[in-house]
Amino acid sequence: MISVKEDFYKNILDNLYDGVYLVDLDRRITYWNKSAESLTGYRSSDIVGRYCWDNILMHVDLEGDSLCQGPCPLLRSMKEERMLEQEVYLRHKNGHRTPVLVRASPLRDARGQVIGAVEIFSDNTPRITLAQQVKELQKLALLDPLTGLGNRRYAELTMHAKLEERRRYDSRFGVLFLDIDFFKKINDTYGHETGDRVLQMVAKTLQNGIRSSDTVGRWGGEEFIAFIAHADDWALSSLANKLRRLVEKSNFYAEQQLINVTVSIGATVSKMGDTVEELVRRADQLMYKAKLSGRNRLVID
Repeated sequence: MISVKEDFYKNILDNLYDGVYLVDLDRRITYWNKSAESLTGYRSSDIVGRYCWDNILMHVDLEGDSLCQGPCPLLRSMKEERMLEQEVYLRHKNGHRTPVLVRASPLRDARGQVIGAVEIFSDNTPRITLAQQVKELQKLALLDPLTGLGNRRYAELTMHAKLEERRRYDSRFGVLFLDIDFFKKINDTYGHETGDRVLQMVAKTLQNGIRSSDTVGRWGGEEFIAFIAHADDWALSSLANKLRRLVEKSNFYAEQQLINVTVSIGATVSKMGDTVEELVRRADQLMYKAKLSGRNRLVID
C-alpha cells in the first residue's frame, strides 16, 4: 500500500499549495492532502480508500471528454513509467467544473519497480482577473447576486462596447446564448433552493470554461450569454461545444438524487452593422432551434 507514514513528510505535503494524492497500482487512493480538500471540496475521509476510476472527480479533458475510464494521466504515467502533465477539468463537490493542471508521476519501490503513482494538481483558474472583475461589477451594481456573474445590464454594456470595436477596428467576436434545458421541471420537482444551486453550478462551470479574454453573464432566469473574443465560426463552435459538455458532466446530490442538467446553445459571429437587439435576437433564435432539435445541442449560424 502506498501511504505517507512519517509525520515529517505528511506535514510537508499537507502544507503544499497544490493538491496531492497517491494511488496504488489498482488506482486506489491512499493519501489526500489538505489542498486537495480545499480545491475539490472533498475531505480525506470522503476519498481515501476509494478508486480514482470510481469517477469521483469525473475528470474530463479540455474538450469535455471523460478521462477516468479511458486515457487517465495517472494510469498512463504508471504504464509508460514517466511523468505526464495535462490540463483537465475536475468536478467540485458542489457540482461545478474547475480547471486544474495535473502532473502525474509513477512511484517506485527500493528495487525501482512501479508500485503506484502520485498526482499533483493546481487551480488553473485566472483568479486575480476574476477577483478584479467581481470587485468592479459590485462597485457598479452590475453583479448578479445569485451566480456572481455580470447581470443583464453588464451584458448589454459589454455588447455595446464590443460592437463599437467591431465598427472601428473590424474586430469580430462571437455570442453564445445558453438556456438550461427543463429548468422548470427542476424547480417544480426539487424546489427553488435546488434550482438556485443549479444556476450557481452552471454559472461557475461556464465561468471556469471560458478563456480569460472572454466574458459570460446571466441574461435572466435560466439564460446566460457569453462573448467570445476574436472568434470565427470554427473557434466559436469548438468553445461552445466544450461548454455544453462541461455543463452536461457537472452535477450534485439533492434529496439523495443526482441533479444534472444540459444547456441548449445558439451561437453567432458578429456582423458589421449589427445592433445589440439584432445580435441577441439572432443568437436567441438559434438557441430555440437547438431546443427544437432535441436540446443539449448547439446551433450556429
